[in-house]
Amino acid sequence: MQKLKVIYDTDPGVDDAMALLLLARHPDVDLIGVTTMFGNADIATTTRNALFLKQRFGFAAPVAQGAGAPLVGEPDAPPTFVHGMNGLGDIMLPAITEAADPRHAHQLIIELVRANPGVVTIIAVGRMTNLERAMREAPDIVPLVKQIVVMGGAFGRNGHTGNVTPVAEANIWGDPDAADLVFGAAWPVAIAPLDVTQATIMTEAYLQQLGDTAGSDGAFVRAISAFYQNFHRESAGLDGFYVHDSSAVALALHPEFYTTETGAVRVVTEGIAIGQTIIKPDGKNFPPGPWDGRPSQTIATGVDAEAVLAFYRDTLVGSA
Repeated sequence: MQKLKVIYDTDPGVDDAMALLLLARHPDVDLIGVTTMFGNADIATTTRNALFLKQRFGFAAPVAQGAGAPLVGEPDAPPTFVHGMNGLGDIMLPAITEAADPRHAHQLIIELVRANPGVVTIIAVGRMTNLERAMREAPDIVPLVKQIVVMGGAFGRNGHTGNVTPVAEANIWGDPDAADLVFGAAWPVAIAPLDVTQATIMTEAYLQQLGDTAGSDGAFVRAISAFYQNFHRESAGLDGFYVHDSSAVALALHPEFYTTETGAVRVVTEGIAIGQTIIKPDGKNFPPGPWDGRPSQTIATGVDAEAVLAFYRDTLVGSA
């Protein structure tokens, strides 16, 4: 089977790091680029973190620094209470020997897509600022992208709504204008929202088993996720933590793990509901409005959580 060529657009981030480890270790993934943006930390820190992860995981893909602010306004304060002061759970980091690619993230995306027409999947697990800039500067890449797989949003399925406001998820809320433009472009988008990521939990027992069976990668996951796990324990009473960004990887490689809906997707870009994601399901008719002319995209609404957890564990154990 031909490997899936992946550009990983990320703001590392504990869960971003865990998803990048999954991509780096999966035998059916050809990781061809990593692009960074602000979000879980400022842009200098997320880029430093991505370079550390390249060094730690040993992948060859270039790392390019991207957007440091949203399309409109200033960046929100990094959630240090979730990811620690350094964005990676406050683990000790060595001196960074890897260097960032000289290209801006959006330029790397453009060049990689043009060089690999029809076969590149972009897995976007942060704000979509880099993607918006890439398609704005090079609209010819839109039909060349195989798929965009996003971790973001919340559609109210299974009782899951927002995590930074009652209706908004952090990645979308952090740059709602970019998200609305990306969802409205004519490339296929599949979204792993909170509706499924919060239904998938790595428990303490699961993490202990991973640490015991997945060698140094399992030990790394245990170390980097300790701060993150404590946040989930204190804020949500969880015995473990939600599987956010790795769910986007699972959706890209194993869509059969998910039930889905299709329809036009919009993002609220101002007012009290800023960052809310709304789908107009295919087959339902409404008066003319903001849905008109929008492409049909895919959202995950249900998940076989045990399959996702087994997929993550088996990938790491198989590469140990």
